This record gives sequence, C-alpha cells and structure tokens, in this order.
Amino acid sequence: MHPIAFQLGDLAVRWYGVMAAIGFLAATGLVCWNRRIAKMSSDQATGVVMTAMIAGVIGARIFYVIQFFPSFRNDWLGMIRIDRGGLVFYGGFFLALIAIWGYCRLQRLELLRVFDIMTPALAIGHAAGRIGCFLNGCCYGKPTELAWGVLYPAGSAPAQQYPGQTLHPVQLYEAGLNILMFGALVCLVRRGKRGMATAGYLTLYGLMRFGDEFFRGDHRQFWNGFTPAQVIGLVLVPVGIGFLIYFWRHEKQSA
Repeated sequence: MHPIAFQLGDLAVRWYGVMAAIGFLAATGLVCWNRRIAKMSSDQATGVVMTAMIAGVIGARIFYVIQFFPSFRNDWLGMIRIDRGGLVFYGGFFLALIAIWGYCRLQRLELLRVFDIMTPALAIGHAAGRIGCFLNGCCYGKPTELAWGVLYPAGSAPAQQYPGQTLHPVQLYEAGLNILMFGALVCLVRRGKRGMATAGYLTLYGLMRFGDEFFRGDHRQFWNGFTPAQVIGLVLVPVGIGFLIYFWRHEKQSA
C-alpha cells in the first residue's frame, strides 16, 4: 500500500487518482476503437465517456457518503475529497446509465449499441480503479491466512479495523476478474448480437460482485446477511440472463 505516487512541491499526487486517470484513458481509447459499431463520431465517443465518467464519479460519491454518513457528519469538506478514495460502484453505475441515456437522446444515437461498446471500457476502467483502491488502502478484505494475504501499514484504515492481521487483497481479485470480463465483452461486442454485451455485463458483473463481497471486510450486512452490493447483484443476474436470452433470439448479428 503506497497511497502517494509522487510529490509536486506541497501537492501530493495519489495513486488512486493516477489509476483513475489511466482507467479513463483506457476506456476512452476502447470506445473510440469500437465507435463505428454504434455509428458514432470521434467527438461523440469522447463525449459519451466524459459524460459517463463525470456522472459516475458523482453518483459513486453520493452513494458512499450516504452509506457512511456518520463519518462525514462533522466533515462537510471531506464529502467531496474523492482523492482519498471512497466511491460506491453501483451508485456511479446507475447515475452513469441515466447520463448516457440523456446523451444518446441529445445526440440521436442508438442507445443499446452505445451501451454495448461502453461495457468493455467500463470493465477495464474499473480494473484500473480497483488497483488504485488497493494502493490507497480502501475497499479492503477480511482476514485470511492464505500466503497472498496483505498486511497493511499501521495507521491505515484496514490496520485499524484488523490490527496485525493479513487480509484478502479483494481489490486485486476484482481487478483480475474485470480484466477477464473485459476479454469476454470485447468478443460479444465484435461477434455477438446487438445488446448481448450489455446483457453479458449485467450478468457477469452481478455474479462477480456477489462472490467478491464474501471476502470484503469493510462492508456492513444489509439484508439476511448480504451486503447492499450483493442484494443489487442478486437482482442484476436474472435481469442480465433474461436480456441475454432475448437478444440472442431476437436481435441481428453485429455488423
């Protein structure tokens, strides 16, 4: 864990921000690479990624502040300090969906195909973000005795909650799974039928997040022993499977 990447005078540049920037650049490049599938110009491809990113960060931070509001009760400025970490993915995901829908309406783009080409970009961007979480020391795991368990430095949030214990590097688990999902989604975008990449993302990410949450050590249980992310995952998986079957039966092959 090394939260600070480098110093520029009094300004500390954090790895969390560096990895977020890398994820954004990778996502932008992927959407530009696939933009012709959605009949988008290069400006529209860049615009939709910017729109999704801004809405995603806002939504993710809002959900995080709501979930951990007692920590911000006397720290109003801290609510906007995203450079310290603290984003809830599903909050960003749902607000980004709304923003992309609005952007497509304004630009008269085919919504489903835009969603399709956004899915591998989202997966690779999320992978970079999770590596940033690992370096930042947030979104940490539960104690483990496995050989790859991580011992966080004294004073960090994981060490305060689990002093002297090695923890699952769940951030790296999720980063690796996102990279694998990225490969599958690229194939669906290029070779699958219209809408299948979107449905595939809902299904695969719902399954991945549901399983990954069992190793998380920073979340509270929400319903019947499940975390909020697991409850959302339980909804996304059947929805994604239903869409996947529908698109496979009724849609045309990608051009």
